[in-house]
Formats: sequence, C-alpha cells, structure tokens
Amino acid sequence: MNDWIVPDWPAPANVRALFTTRNGGIGSGPYASFNLGDHVGDDPGTVRHHRAQLRRMLPGEPAWLRQAHGTTAVDIDSRDPAAPCDGDAAFSRRAGGVCGVLVADCLPILLCSHAGTLVGAIHAGWRGLAGGIVEQTISDMRRADPSGAPIMAWLGPAIGPARFEVGEDVHLAFAAGDGRSASAFRSHPTEGGKWLADIFLLARQRLARAGVTAIHGGGVCTFDNPDAFFSHRRDGRTGRMAALIWLER
Repeated sequence: MNDWIVPDWPAPANVRALFTTRNGGIGSGPYASFNLGDHVGDDPGTVRHHRAQLRRMLPGEPAWLRQAHGTTAVDIDSRDPAAPCDGDAAFSRRAGGVCGVLVADCLPILLCSHAGTLVGAIHAGWRGLAGGIVEQTISDMRRADPSGAPIMAWLGPAIGPARFEVGEDVHLAFAAGDGRSASAFRSHPTEGGKWLADIFLLARQRLARAGVTAIHGGGVCTFDNPDAFFSHRRDGRTGRMAALIWLER
C-alpha cells in the first residue's frame, strides 16, 4: 500500500482523497495484487478481502457504482452505500460519505469545492466524456451546494496520449460536441484511419467548458506503468483501481 497515491492539490483541509494502485493485496495472476473490481472475473472472496482492507482506511463504506460509461451522477447522501446503484459519477455534501469510481485506463476525476462543502468523483472514459459526464456532474453538484463555491479538479492516472488508440468514430464524437477537441487528437503514425487521443486534455477542455479552471494532476499513464497500475488496453483481463474522495467527519 505504500505506493497508493494521495492527490497533490490545494484542496481544503477537510477534503481527503486516495487513489489505489495494483499493489498491497493478496490477488494473483492478472489480478495481482489489489483488485477492487467485482465484475472482472476475479475470485469474489479476494475482492471482498480487498474492499474490507480499504474500508479500514476510510470513514465509511464507499458508494460503489455499477458503471456503464454513461452520464448519470449519483447524489449518495440519501442512498444506502451497500445498495447497488447505476452511475458513472458520485457526489456528497455529508461528512464521511465516500465517493468512489473504479478504473483501469479510463480517467478518474476527483472534484471538490474550494469551500470544502462538497466532493465528487467521475469515471471518465471516452464515451462518458463525449456524452457530457463532466458537465452533468458539475451541474448537479452546483445545484446541490448552496454555498456556490467554485469547484477544483484532480485528474488521476489514465491511459496516456501515446497509447490511447481510437477510431474515427471517437474522433467524430468529440468533434461534433466541441470543435476545440481537435487539439487532443493526432493521426496515428502507422495505422491509417486511427488516432491517438489525449484523454487528459479532453477532460481539461470539458472541465473548462463547465467553468472549472483550477485543474490539477494528469499525465500519469496506466499503460506504461505495469508495476503500479492495471490497464485494460495493455492486458485485457485485469483488475480495477479506485479513486476515492470524502469530507472528514
């Protein structure tokens, strides 16, 4: 667990956040060693062990989501954390309410208000980004927070721009929604009709469009760091890491 990541950003003192790596657990094979995903074929008992291990470091059970690459943001304050919930983002105003998303190349985005009154987490794959998960989540968070304080963001590890190969469909999906996205794509050097996409830049563009100007982190590639991170694009069958954020009690 020594290599788990604590975000380096100027969040208020009562905001706590954590990004797990693939290390610190008991898993083996493609799931070695700290997989938190219960939907990827790993032994369920091992996943439960890892989640219990993580839970001991948190003020409450994370509100685990059934992620679907959509644009639904869940207000977890009125939900039972143990109850299944569909969504690709979560937010909370309640101390001890833990928002979390699972990733293995998709971009985790953590959010908090400058006033320390609100936190959120987004699972941002290309479909969610193109569909508006960032804008939807920030809009929902602002409606839920009467303080009106600005929001800051932290971008966690994700597949890097030299590794994220996409087709013309992905290029067009972003171009249709935001002409500025062209700067986040470059033609693949060897494969015609394919592109290399910068998911960090795409997220920054979407955050800026939603009025978030304080953006930190980004640039750490999951694909190129097999000792630290699971990567679906690199390995296919693999585990999942968690990005978590909460307000201290």
